[in-house]
Amino acid sequence: MIYEIALLPVHKEQIETFRQAFAEVAHLLTRAKGYLGHMLAQGIETPERFNLIVRWASLEDHTPGFEASDDHQAFMQGLEAYFSAEPQVYHIEGTAFA
Repeated sequence: MIYEIALLPVHKEQIETFRQAFAEVAHLLTRAKGYLGHMLAQGIETPERFNLIVRWASLEDHTPGFEASDDHQAFMQGLEAYFSAEPQVYHIEGTAFA
């Protein structure tokens, strides 16, 4: 199992509308091949920084899989206006949380 961790910096004044926008595009993520679940978590010390953690069956399901899809393009188009900087994405390998 692979975890994608995306650090999403959001304009402070757009935090609530970002949450709404994410809810509107989340279905594009959830229907992707190899998708196993996700969590969108807002930072406590830095509330304008969100962490999107997505469980994938394999790295290939995320990249090139979802990232190369039309759904990914639409997903990002629905969110990109809220970003204050370029999101950072990395992957880790692990098992499900206990």
